[in-house]
Formats: sequence, structure tokens, C-alpha cells
Amino acid sequence: MFVARGAALLAGTMLSGVPVMAQTTPVPAAAPAPSATPAAASAQAAAQASATPAVVRTIKTLRVEGSQRIEPETVLSYTKLRVGIPYTAETLDQALKDLQASDLFVDFSISGVETGDIVLRIRENPIINRVILEGNKALKSDKITKEIKLAPRQIFTRTAVRQDVSRIIELYRRQGRFAAVISPKMVSLDQNRVDVVFEITEGPKSKVRQINIIGNEVFNDGKLRGEMVTKESRWFRLLSSNTSYDQDRLNYDQQKLRQFYLTQGYADFRVTSAVAELTPDKRDFIITYVVEEGKRYKFGDVTVDSEIRDFDNKKLAASLPIKKGEWYNAKMVEDSVDQLSESAGLFGYAFTDVSPDFQRDPETLTMGMNFHIAQAQRTYVERIDINGNTQTQDKVVRREIRLAEGDAFNSFQVKRSQDRINSLGFFQDKMEIKQNPGSAPDRIVLETNLEEKSTGELQLSVGYSSLERFIIQANITQNNFRGKGQVLRAGVNYSTYSKSIELGFTEPYLFDKNVAVGVDVFRRDYNSFNYIGTDRRTTYSQVSTGFQIRTGVPLTEYWSLAGRYGLSYDEVGLDEGTYYTNGRCDILKAGRYLCEAIGNRWTSSAGYSLIYDSLNSRLRPTAGQRLSFSQDFAGLGGDVKYIRTRLEGSKFVNVGSGFIGSLVGEAGYIHSLEGARPEGTDKIRITDRFYLGEPQFRGFDIRGIGPRVQRQYYQPDPTTGKQVLITDRNQLVDDALGGRAYYLVRAELEIPLGAGARELGLRPSVYVQAGSLFALTRPLPTATFPTITDAAGNVTVLPIQRLLTDSAGRQLYLVPTTDATNAGAYTTCAIGYSAAAGGACAGASTNSIAYDTPIQPFKETYYGSSATPRVSIGVGVNWNSPFGPLRIDLAKALVKQKGDDPKLITFNVGTQF
Repeated sequence: MFVARGAALLAGTMLSGVPVMAQTTPVPAAAPAPSATPAAASAQAAAQASATPAVVRTIKTLRVEGSQRIEPETVLSYTKLRVGIPYTAETLDQALKDLQASDLFVDFSISGVETGDIVLRIRENPIINRVILEGNKALKSDKITKEIKLAPRQIFTRTAVRQDVSRIIELYRRQGRFAAVISPKMVSLDQNRVDVVFEITEGPKSKVRQINIIGNEVFNDGKLRGEMVTKESRWFRLLSSNTSYDQDRLNYDQQKLRQFYLTQGYADFRVTSAVAELTPDKRDFIITYVVEEGKRYKFGDVTVDSEIRDFDNKKLAASLPIKKGEWYNAKMVEDSVDQLSESAGLFGYAFTDVSPDFQRDPETLTMGMNFHIAQAQRTYVERIDINGNTQTQDKVVRREIRLAEGDAFNSFQVKRSQDRINSLGFFQDKMEIKQNPGSAPDRIVLETNLEEKSTGELQLSVGYSSLERFIIQANITQNNFRGKGQVLRAGVNYSTYSKSIELGFTEPYLFDKNVAVGVDVFRRDYNSFNYIGTDRRTTYSQVSTGFQIRTGVPLTEYWSLAGRYGLSYDEVGLDEGTYYTNGRCDILKAGRYLCEAIGNRWTSSAGYSLIYDSLNSRLRPTAGQRLSFSQDFAGLGGDVKYIRTRLEGSKFVNVGSGFIGSLVGEAGYIHSLEGARPEGTDKIRITDRFYLGEPQFRGFDIRGIGPRVQRQYYQPDPTTGKQVLITDRNQLVDDALGGRAYYLVRAELEIPLGAGARELGLRPSVYVQAGSLFALTRPLPTATFPTITDAAGNVTVLPIQRLLTDSAGRQLYLVPTTDATNAGAYTTCAIGYSAAAGGACAGASTNSIAYDTPIQPFKETYYGSSATPRVSIGVGVNWNSPFGPLRIDLAKALVKQKGDDPKLITFNVGTQF
């Protein structure tokens, strides 16, 4: 009997006899299982058949044995065997190959060859019960499972296993793990079911150990490596993702090298080969580039050939950044094409074709340039499409677009519209308005594809501060309320020393007109403070209750005018238990400057702001400038009269390579409109003055700059016994008084980071600041203490002894402790006793004069009323953390004045919803 048998897929429980490694080819086919005796006979019969003429027989009967899930007719359909047809050994061999190619059977054979009663015996591939991953840590199971096609209740096939192994390999290659080993296995279960197990040995991440460059003569290896995205693995690049090998990055680096050389004049530069070799330990890669630098070219004649008659070719050529005699730079060529396209767009030609013609002269090493501008039709806006805005109403977006349907196309207006939409802050960054052809050659469709983002801002914090003690803050802002662009905000702040609640609403387009209105209502309870030692003491308290109404209108595209009116009631007081004596503010305890601040007053003020704004984004500008001139007039009724003037300006510049430079400045002055005040008293009250320090001036503490009074107490020196002043800053009483004038300038450079850091939302910057707070009337000294001088000439400052009086100013006396009835009691009687102040005296006791608690001697020093600039330098990091936007600053005060209060580290945090 002739018997043929197919190869078994698996040997034992292994899907493959050899583990699969990430750097090898996919799973090879398993070796055939040892043939049984019938199979050996089949091979022998086949050998004999090849030596003798083939015997032709006819299939009498044909049946299938062993099928469970697959119908016999389906099994037969994979072969060409049919009842009644003649067959030979070759016919049967082809039938076996067809069954194997179907990938549905783990084993198969043919019997009844000699009689013509053909029987196909099969054993079907098993059903997959589970697909199991073992050993994966760097890649989560859910990421691998998404790529695997094998699944429970599917038919197990060898081909599917090989394909899934290849997919897993590719995943690990993308992670830079080229030493990963994938070992597929099968665990047999009852009812012809199996568990497929992928045993994964991930191995270390493959790094780039070395980058070699061959053929470079003008630029050294270090310079060229700096132009590449891929970096050599070093300890100081521990957090960088660019040290891992990536084939796509290898191709990108070739383009980076070419771009670099083309910007340096080497127009013939090319990378002849780029090879990445895996080290013998299969852990790292060594990359080798072979380059040809070629000759260096300069620009030759630069001309413009325009078929559009509106343009002056000579003027266009003169306006280009390319100049004859300069080194060839491909980036300048690209910029010139963009500039000419934008110039055409300003005249309404949307689809202008600008093609540079390179005129290379190898003998003179010059590259002449001719920019050809093809004929084009003036274009008009046919339609403006807005897509992707599910929450924001269409009109909110359309009112920011500077073009209307039917207008002549203008590329500048399109760019301006794009910047205004981005400045709303309602959509993801880098939104661009696409320019698509319209229904006719002179028509254009502007397509605005938006991706909305969270427009609510939520700040919740509970913490402890050395300044504010326990802090609870809750601020919520919705910048796109009801999808209409309205701003609604509410905030509550509570700490030991400050409490406030504020509500605000802004309508940017009142009745769909370009007029903004808003209103704010607030109550703020603020306690100023100073220190004695490490003990913080409240000085004056200020409770402000009021409201403000705001409005704004645009004057031109960049100029706008804003107006406001505010009314507030301020209650300023001091702690009576600490700073009052006999019901009045005691200047010896509080200081003249604090006693002068006490009082309740109304402030009624109106103001305006004239604003110029050409920033490309109000949220994160990278280009443009902003200027603001503001004045507020207090005195429209109320108790306070002054003019407050402020000037603010900022300029942002993209300096290239991702660096963003900015220059920000501000200044202010308050002029009093009130009459003369007592000597040593400034016309502007302490609550209305400017203050400078954290967070405006990094490197200094809150109110850490400007006019202030420091009080130093006298104490005996424990070594010599002589009286000395306390010099420890923590032991001083430091009262910031504010000023009537200030200025502040900051130059900052934002530093770009790699892709990994950008994904984390890290934006570091370095900066330098200079500013000052000044212009304040010098306060009069609080007190003059008596002194005595001993025989050696040592001067001792004595405490001030003050007579003790009652609230009416009557002198108080102390009854002697030896008195039988009123010992130690205070009375207004010099002799005898009266329980009622000023009442009739009874008794004969001789009372002693009563004195108040002695005032410890101190020295007051006035500091800081100088326009001399303070300077600080620092580094800060903005981080879009999981907790919300976080900024941390490390700043060092380089130039400071005596009395200033420096601070090294500051931070703040918030979130969005």
C-alpha cells in the first residue's frame, strides 16, 4: 500500500526548534517530524516510480477521515482529486502539497493508492484557547496585544504565528531593543485546543555607541554630530531618547547633514553610504557615514523673472535675502521662494508658482539664481469652511477671520486670521488655514480645521507657606462659556493672613458688535506683616470691597482702547492689642508710617488703556510686540485723589533653531491730587502705592525691593556686657512702605529641548532682570531714646518710660502693696483710692506714680528710596505637569541695595479642565 504523510507543524510543545531574535528573520518553518514506516514506504515507492514509468489508475471512491470542524467537501475542495479521474504518484504528491498550502491541518496522509479507493486522513489545526505573553516589561501587554492577530477561538496556523512574531519584533525595534528574543510555544489542551505562549526576553535597549564620519575635511566630527538628531550614548544623556537606534532617525540624520552643508555653500555634498552595525554583544550600534563634501559655492547673479505684470522684477530681486558674492545657502533660497509667494499673495495671487532656476558654474564656483514667477490669476475667496468646532459656535471663529467670502485673497490677512484664532486659546496649537482651489481658477476656499481643547482653568491647592501659613485656594475660569467666547471666573483664597472672593464676567462681542464689556465684583481681606525674630506679626489690615466695570473697542487691526470705572471701600486698621495704647495708635509700637495708614475711605476711579498688539499669540507668543499705556484717575467722588500712570511693553523674536527671545518692560508713577499733608507723610497712602518683588521681580521676596523701614533693637553683648544692635536679619522688624514710581525690564531666552522633553511639556528659559521702586517722602523718626554715658565713654540707650494714663488721659497711680484693702490696684487718686476714674478719693494711702510698660530701645533706618537698578539673573522651567501648569524659578540677585530682601527659589502651579 502506498501512503503519503504531511510534515507535523510542531515538535513536542515548541512552535519552532530555534528561538526568534529581534535581529533575525521571522520564525522558520519547523523541521519535519521523523517519518513513520508508511511514510518511508511512500518515499521508497516514489523513488521507484521515478525510475519506472508512472502507473495510471482511476479513483473509484474518495472520502475524508478525521475532519471535525471542516466539512469533507471543503477539505476536498483544496485538492484536484475527484472520483473517476485518473491519478499518478505525481497527482497524489500535488494533493499533499495543496493540503499543506491551505495551512488548516497539522497532519495529513493519503491511503488506498493501489486500489483506487482513496482516503484522505487529516488532523485539523487546533483551536486557540488563549494567547499569553510572558516576560514583557518595557512594553505593556495591551500594546503588544493590539498588534497580535492570533486570538481565542481562532484556528491555530503556523503562518499566523510567524506573522505575529514579526509584528512583536517590529514593536521592540521601534523601542530600540534589537536584542529582544521571541520564543513562541504551544501548550496542548483537550478537545484539540491549545494555549499559544510568546516567551519574550526583551534585552537591553540598543544604544548608539559610536557615530563615525568618513570623508569630512572642512567640519570636524563633533560639529557634524551636533547637527544630527541621533546622539552617542553617554552618561550625561541619561534622560535623552535620541541615543537609541532608530532606522527612520538614521535616514533623517542624512537629510540633516545635507541641509547643514547646503546652508554652508557646499551644493555638491552627498552622503554616499550610511551603515548601522550591531555590536557582537547585540547591545549597541555603531553608525558610519561616508560623505563627499565637494566644492564650496557663492551666489552669482540673482534675478527675478515674473510673468505677472503687477511686479517689478528688479525691485523684487533687490528685496530678496540673497546677495551676490555671499556663500550659497539653500535655506535662503527656500526663504526667497516663500517671500515671493507671500508677496504675490498680498496682491491677491493665491496659487502662484515660484520656481528657482539654479545656474551652476563649476569653474568660478558660483551659483546664479533666477526665480521664475509663472502667470497666475488674481484670486477671490469663494467660501470659508470651519470644521471641528463642536462646542465653539461658528461666529466665534468667523469674527476672528480678517477676510470675508467674496473678498480678494490676501496672504497677510490669512496669516493674521490664523494668529487671532490661535490667540483665542480654544483650540490646539499650530492651527493653520488651508488654501484649497475653488470651483474656478480664480476662486479659493479657505478651510479652517480646528481641534478643540479644554478652555476651563481650575486651580486648587491646599498647602503650607512660611509667609501665608495654611493656604487654601480655589480659582475657576471658563474662557469659552457656552461656546460664545465669554469669560466667566470665580476665585476664593483663604489663609491665615489673607482672604478674598472675586467674581468676573466678560462678553467680548456685545450684541455681536466688536465691543467688549465686563464686570468684576470683589472682597479682599489682606493683612500686611513683619517679623520679630522668626515670629510673624500682622501690621496693618486692609479690607477692600467693590466692583469694576470694563469695556474695550478696537481702533484698528492692532490698536484698541479700553476703559474702566471702579468703586471700592477700604478699611485699614491695626491690631489694637499690639499697636494701641489707651485707645489710640501708638507710634512707638507701630511706627509713624503705619499709624498714618489707619482709616476708612472710598475710592472712585476711572481709567483707560491704549493698547497696540501685534503678537502672533496671546497665550505663547513667538513673534510680535505689545505696548500699553494706562492711566487711572481717582477722585470722582470718594476720599482718595491721584493719577496712576503705567507703561508696559513686550517684544518677542524667533531667533532660530527653536530659541525664542523676549524683552519685557514696565514702569509706573502715581501723582497725588490731594493737598499738603503733615511733615514726613507721603501724599499717596501706603495701600495705594506700587510694590515690587516676587513674582514680578524674580530673585527677590514678596515686597522685597524699595522703600522700607527696618527696626533694630538694642541688647547687651553676652561677651563684653556692652550694649549692641541686633544685626541678624531674622531679628529685624522690616516694614515695606512701597513707592510712587517703579520700573522693571526683563530679557529672556526660551531654550528648545529634544522631542522627549517637549512631549513632557518642559520649556526652560534663562533671563536677566533689572528694576527699582522709589520716590517716597522720608518718614520722620518714630522716637528719640534717652542715653547715658559711663566713665569709660560707653553710651547706653535707655528705654522710654511713659506715665500710665486712662482712656481720658488722666494720670494713674498704684496703691502700695502694703495697703489693707486695695493693694496693687490702679486709681486716679494720688492719696487714697477711688474705684471710679476721677471719682472722690477715700483713704490715706500714699500711692506711687504708675508707668506704662517700658519701650525697649531701638534704632530705625530708612532704606531703598533710590532709582538705582537692582539686577538678578536666573533660570526658570515651565512644565505642563500632571497637576497642571507649573513654573519653577531659580534666581540670584546680582545687584541689590541695602535693605532689599533676596529670595532664591519661587514656584506656582495650576491646572486645566
